[in-house]
Amino acid sequence: MTQRVDDPVVTVPVPGTGTRTSTPADVDGAVDRARRAFTQWSALSARDRARLMLDVRRRILARVDDVVDTIVAETGKLSVEAVVSEVFVACEEITYYAKHAPGFLAPERVRPGIFAHKRAEKRFEPLGVVGVISPWNYPFVLSTGPVMGALFAGNAVVLKPSEFTPGVGVLIGDLVAEAGLPRGVVEVVTGDGTVGEALVRSPVAKICFTGSVRTGRAVARAAADNLTPVLLELGGKDPLIVCRDADLDRAARAAVWGGFSNCGQTCIATERVYVVEDVYDSFVDKVVNLTAAVRQGSGPGHDVGAMTHAGQTQIVMDHLADAVERGATVATGGTSVLVGGRPSVTPTVLVDVDHSMAVMRDETFGPVLPVMKVRDEDEALALANDSPFGLSASVFGKDPTTIERLVAGLRTGSVCVNDVMVSFAMPGLPFGGARDSGSGLAHGPEGLREFTRVKSVARDRAGLRREPMWFPVPRSLERLARGAMRLRYGLGRHAR
Repeated sequence: MTQRVDDPVVTVPVPGTGTRTSTPADVDGAVDRARRAFTQWSALSARDRARLMLDVRRRILARVDDVVDTIVAETGKLSVEAVVSEVFVACEEITYYAKHAPGFLAPERVRPGIFAHKRAEKRFEPLGVVGVISPWNYPFVLSTGPVMGALFAGNAVVLKPSEFTPGVGVLIGDLVAEAGLPRGVVEVVTGDGTVGEALVRSPVAKICFTGSVRTGRAVARAAADNLTPVLLELGGKDPLIVCRDADLDRAARAAVWGGFSNCGQTCIATERVYVVEDVYDSFVDKVVNLTAAVRQGSGPGHDVGAMTHAGQTQIVMDHLADAVERGATVATGGTSVLVGGRPSVTPTVLVDVDHSMAVMRDETFGPVLPVMKVRDEDEALALANDSPFGLSASVFGKDPTTIERLVAGLRTGSVCVNDVMVSFAMPGLPFGGARDSGSGLAHGPEGLREFTRVKSVARDRAGLRREPMWFPVPRSLERLARGAMRLRYGLGRHAR
């Protein structure tokens, strides 16, 4: 049964309105223009690029209403979510790299080991043209993140936004152009997976893809034909562990926000909750009451907006049906609704769940919070790791020893302690996953250097006429080398 949320129905633009679907020839042309722009852009110093990138931030702020309106129109999320979780985070990342990128990209001295008369260093050089394929759930920040990172590192970019949110991608291209960056340094192509495949198979230097595991594998296979390196962020099934000594009020509020923010369509959303049995009933009561009070609708005065497209809504309903058939209980929610004309799902809490259910194994990517009772923290850790995903996790508790054991034991790229999802918004922290959650990193110095080629440089500084190993090899070299090894590594003392 479908019910209508009591709010004004807004017209949902057809994805792609105002944009022309690109062809493979368009992709080739975009890559070629970006390659020409790369020559000019990469010739600038890191400091000069940083100054120009601050002009991009200024254009974002000057047109923030346009940015927010486009995000809301294409995704169905609330404007407050677009401002806080997308525009604010994107501006913070630009600010961080504008300050730190010149240092992160500066040549780095390396100890030369036994070659004391040499000088060694690492240089971080741009790759060329980077292809970015971005998703629909956070179309602005998950596009600007890799685009801006690649630009700061000196690359040019061809961006292919999701076919559900092409207008956001086109707007990003406009903002870069308005900021005065070289023409062609960011090219935008639009369309479905065929356009994305054309970009992956084009002569780009690297592909950055954010999306599903299934599509990520296809991207990796296609990129392998040209040995194009890939950076993959493929989502997660993020667990939240509630210890017996946790602040239950804070943990419950965090779980509800972590599960339902952006209508659950977040790669680091709370998708599984494991609660120690001593506090399970109390925690569930708090979560159910908080969830029942969540205001779903479009426009101001709501907490949760719409799901972006009907296909994802159907996946969520299928997960709910499977869970109920296998014995789960819907504690609250579980109803399909129309939010601003978009098929969506009410915030839902499931109990009596186990790992036989798809909702505990597969990425749901919707407003569903399954809560499972466990014997103790050790069982919670084992179940949290019982997943092919490894993107992020959260732990709530007070005992430092227990917290440290859980943080160390979780096989994920990031862990939040007494918090949820916040690590992504800290631009200095690297962000990435393990196992099926992808490969490579965003943010921090590591994320910036993902868009560089590391060049090793060894330089002679002694000015000798010849080196000891150069021909003809001295007869005494082997004896001297054996003696040097004993002095340096202590082989004689430990020989048996």
